[in-house]
Amino acid sequence: MAEIALEQVEKVYPSGFHAVKKLSLSAGNGEFLVLLGPSGCGKSTTLRMIAGLEEATGGTISIGGRVVNDVHPKDRDIAMVFQNYALYPHMSVRENMAFALKLRKTPKPEIERRVNAAADMLGLRELLERKPAALSGGQRQRVAVGRAIVREPKAFLFDEPLSNLDAKLRTTTRAEIKALHQRLKTTTVYVTHDQEEAMTLADRVAIMASGLLQQHGPPMELYRSPVNRFVAGFLGTPPMNFLEGKIENAGSLPVFVETGAGPQRLELPPHWTSRLASHAGKDVVLGIRPQGLELPGGPLTDRPRLRGTITLVEPLGDQMDLTIGTASGRRVVARVSAASARVGDSVELAVDMAKAHVFEPGEYGKNLTV
Repeated sequence: MAEIALEQVEKVYPSGFHAVKKLSLSAGNGEFLVLLGPSGCGKSTTLRMIAGLEEATGGTISIGGRVVNDVHPKDRDIAMVFQNYALYPHMSVRENMAFALKLRKTPKPEIERRVNAAADMLGLRELLERKPAALSGGQRQRVAVGRAIVREPKAFLFDEPLSNLDAKLRTTTRAEIKALHQRLKTTTVYVTHDQEEAMTLADRVAIMASGLLQQHGPPMELYRSPVNRFVAGFLGTPPMNFLEGKIENAGSLPVFVETGAGPQRLELPPHWTSRLASHAGKDVVLGIRPQGLELPGGPLTDRPRLRGTITLVEPLGDQMDLTIGTASGRRVVARVSAASARVGDSVELAVDMAKAHVFEPGEYGKNLTV
């Protein structure tokens, strides 16, 4: 096991594109760190710099306390699992898993021990003599993971390893990767654009956008206390709803007043009064989780109400997603318990302000309520 530490790391390509900007981040011994963000945010570039496949333009990268900026990838004692498996088609599963150990001239009995142990761990024992062409996508990905395990590295690096799998295989393979980490306790850095993968796998999530680290911490901490509008909108399914408006003071309580035709007024919690006092009369954005909206008759009957008309109903078993069109022309999604709801129905949704935040305007507007 080893800590991976990045200090003020940057990557600027010859074209002038600034892929990663002043990134300082670490993955502790045995930690599972997920780099999360949209395409082009710099997360894969960061992983490749840790692996030594990309050269950092600035800053330092350390693995196990050793600065590795000028260390060849094969000497960094890491193992990487790629999205495309990268298996040798002419070799059997056993040969693919053993290949890196043979290059290192590891004794044959030790190779056999490691390959068999990894095969048992991943349920590959009966597949050891097959070629990759005879395996399913999920089995190939497990072979790629097994090839990394047998090296017994200081750290594992995963570059979107589940992207090529179907939905069911993604779920089962994700569970296998998490169980594997709990067993091996090897430091792991995992890249994905899928926030569900990040939430379920990570000890800690680092969210990136436009080459910058936006926020990092335990998954539920980021979900409940996002530092800005980007983080709030990127974590959570369905995504957070955003309403534009202004803050007014009604007596001693702050009130959110939606902009546009037929504006709605929503009373905000008393404990937000001091935080929002300096923003009275200013433009703000109210963010509400879909899970924070409820149909009439639930426990939130005394909460502020959001009015609109149902434009879409999406059944999900014991829950359903309702898309609501407000009078101002905005679209709001509510995830509620399954009920009788039809397109065209007028509704008043109770708002749970414990699942809401107020942000400054803009894509990266600061959260004013945490």
